[in-house]
Amino acid sequence: MTTNHLYLVDGSGYIFRAYHRLPPLTNRHGVPAGAVYGFTTMLWKLVDDLHKADGPTHLAVIFDASSKTFRNDLYDKYKAHRPPPPEDLVPQFPLIRDATRAFSVPCIEQPGLEADDIIACYAKAALAKGWQVTIVSSDKDLMQLIEPGLDMLDTMNNRRLGADYVVEKFGVPPAQLGEVLALMGDSVDNVPGVPGIGPKTASQLIQQFGDVEAVLANAETITKPKLRQSLIDHAANARLSRELVRLVCDQPLPEPLDDLALKGLPPEPLRAFLEEQGFRSLLLKVGGPSAEPVSAPAAIAEEAEPPFVHKEYETVVTEEALDRWIADGFAASMIAVDTETDHIDCMRARLVGVSLATAPGKACYIPVGHTGDGLLSETPAQLPLDLVLTKLKPLLEDPATLKIGQNLKYDLVMLRRNGVDVAPYDDTMLLSYDLDAGLTAHGMDDLAMRHLDHACIEFKTVCGTGKNQISFDKVPLDRATEYAAEDADVTLRLWRKLKPRLSPEAATRVYELVDRPLVPVVAEMERAGVHVDREELARLSGEFAGEIARLEAEIHALAGSPFTIGSPKQLGEILFDRLGLKGGRKGKTGVYSTDVNELERLAGDGAEIAAKVLEWRQLAKLKSTYTDALQAQINPATNRVHTSFSLAVAQTGRLSSTDPNLQNIPIRTAIGRRIRDAFVAAPGKLILSADYSQIELRLAAHMAEVPALRDAFARGEDIHNLTAMELFGEVNRETRGRAKTINFAILYGISSWGLAGRLGVDRIEAQAMIDRYFDRFPGINRYIAETLTKVREQGYVTTLFGRKTHLPGIRSSKQGERQAAERQAINAPIQGTSADIIKRAMVRMGPALAEAGLADVTMLLQVHDELVFELPESDVPAASAVIRRVMETAAEPAIRLSVPLGVEIGTGHSWGAAH
Repeated sequence: MTTNHLYLVDGSGYIFRAYHRLPPLTNRHGVPAGAVYGFTTMLWKLVDDLHKADGPTHLAVIFDASSKTFRNDLYDKYKAHRPPPPEDLVPQFPLIRDATRAFSVPCIEQPGLEADDIIACYAKAALAKGWQVTIVSSDKDLMQLIEPGLDMLDTMNNRRLGADYVVEKFGVPPAQLGEVLALMGDSVDNVPGVPGIGPKTASQLIQQFGDVEAVLANAETITKPKLRQSLIDHAANARLSRELVRLVCDQPLPEPLDDLALKGLPPEPLRAFLEEQGFRSLLLKVGGPSAEPVSAPAAIAEEAEPPFVHKEYETVVTEEALDRWIADGFAASMIAVDTETDHIDCMRARLVGVSLATAPGKACYIPVGHTGDGLLSETPAQLPLDLVLTKLKPLLEDPATLKIGQNLKYDLVMLRRNGVDVAPYDDTMLLSYDLDAGLTAHGMDDLAMRHLDHACIEFKTVCGTGKNQISFDKVPLDRATEYAAEDADVTLRLWRKLKPRLSPEAATRVYELVDRPLVPVVAEMERAGVHVDREELARLSGEFAGEIARLEAEIHALAGSPFTIGSPKQLGEILFDRLGLKGGRKGKTGVYSTDVNELERLAGDGAEIAAKVLEWRQLAKLKSTYTDALQAQINPATNRVHTSFSLAVAQTGRLSSTDPNLQNIPIRTAIGRRIRDAFVAAPGKLILSADYSQIELRLAAHMAEVPALRDAFARGEDIHNLTAMELFGEVNRETRGRAKTINFAILYGISSWGLAGRLGVDRIEAQAMIDRYFDRFPGINRYIAETLTKVREQGYVTTLFGRKTHLPGIRSSKQGERQAAERQAINAPIQGTSADIIKRAMVRMGPALAEAGLADVTMLLQVHDELVFELPESDVPAASAVIRRVMETAAEPAIRLSVPLGVEIGTGHSWGAAH
């Protein structure tokens, strides 16, 4: 006879975990629903398939009915310090209870009792009947209940918690945990405890004396004076705390145990709930003819996937096993692949191993470069690198086998460096990016938690942290296999979740025409790197150091004494307390704000010290971020700097650059532009810069249908001169400068206050300028109004290529968040379309140059609207023509623009000289 197994889910813990794990989301009615969505996926995993091997026969979700319980009668300050729940979480509470009932799972709460007490009552009643009990929570208060037959399930870390865990963490068995909790107190719940007693001391006292009463009875014998006196003075609080942490176990059950029987997952109530909320991706999981989702193709009903069992992953150390996995990959016609290395920089890293997955739960790790940890450790048995790559190459290059990766660009570089060209491929990071930009981060850990409700093994648990961290080649093979094979397994499962969503959610176009083809292009740019002049960087560093020292002396003289200029606290005290400058404002920490806006305001009011601090900050940043750091980032093997381009970070679709960041080198100041002079061409070559001219204004003219702007661009006129004439009736240096500011500011949804600050005028005059702008160019005003209407209705905006930028803040009850989302909504379609166009140009550039016989022209960098190349001087005329043509026609044939795209090209021996 099967033993009944009751699972009791701490619903409150699930709610807050779901709320904090996802960004703000709204359902199809515009109601906040991020926690509802997260709770639904987590409960689904538990009910349907997470623990099928040892699943529940009975299950209930337990909630707190109200904030006031019998404990408040015992102590009116109980939980008094807890802040109210977040404003956008409150309306989700009833929806979460609806979600629980939609699973046909009992949803239990009891006025006057906390969820922990209800759980305790059910746990004791079930144990009395000989049932097994699992509490789904990691709450320390509930650990008091652990005993033979009852354990806890920490789904966040995918582990079972028993008595040994409690002893390891608190030093006492579960039966004595309440005594420890009483002495140490709880600042979150405002359980007073005994001042000065923390977990370690509380544990030692209970180990020595047994319980709180015994500790108090023996207080006089304790040798530490402060501890002895604290126990004597606060004995009443210790006794009160013991009652506050004691769980109620003997109240009548709100529903009989037998009524908690788990009867599968009836599709209809769940389907109705998911349709009501608009959770389309979850609707696909309901399955069955009667549960065919109305908003998605019926053919994409997912089968239940096996749980993650890390011990079943295979470590491949024989040719026979490797051949078997390769055959499985060919047979499946698709395979997830991931590489492990000994360095985060793919241009310095050495390949340590390759992991593969051919089906959910079926994954392996092929070690090729593990060395063992320490001089005395043996190198583990593994196949030679050359043999593995020779055997894998036909599979990874097979045009009939799809390769699936997460952030595949890194793996492409690693494998290309080892002679393997991976194709065709899909990238789950980009699938998520093109489906859910603005709703979630797109790293593997975030996606696994969001879509699979699975917490991936953390890198630090395998390799350690700080000075004790080891590189992956020193990780033992069993741990390396669990970590690496899990990556491939998760990647495959994510692909099965995300790829079917492309078509029904209209993301196929941007994925297939823009983002996916870009991966190998960017990988090659990273491999190419860019040459920097180390001597010029060193010279600039020395020059900047001298200027920084001079500025420090001048700032200290103005302040009246030396202080740490980089300390916001000290700087604020100097500016507002000692010097008495007006307008200082303190934040929550009590420190004056000294951000760039504050310093610019003070400098504008004539405060010389503020202007010099701004100059000091710029020089210090340029020195530390570029002239010093770039020297250290020169790759010794290539003598070039290899930046890493992030494909799925910027919400609008733009690429971003890190390690080093080459996209934020300031170009509006002469001193910032000098940094670019250190980026030089290799001997015998030149740098070519090709920059879209005012592309966002051109796209605005097209997307907003503004005839005056379209005609001006068609005639090749200076658009800022046109705007100056339209707004101010004359064109001179001042009016053109103001017109340029207004042209771009309007596209960023600027307010009259914001424009007033930029132009140095009052708000009324700024508003008059905005009104005149809209009068002269009504299409812009219409575009803004229509865009805001759409984003409020659907929660996202799109580019001309269909890239979605989700803006959940558009429905925020907080005015600041809502206005920020409105500004993003106005600009994102334009900036995003610009990003899409330059990406298409990058994808087409290599084939176009090759066709023209220009194989020696290398694309090095993309910086917003600019592409940077290195080429032989003799190729400049021919290459310029090809590059200009590719960039000007990049939108075609998918999009026919009503304005021409202008491209400015310059060349020189350095990046700076090419401008």
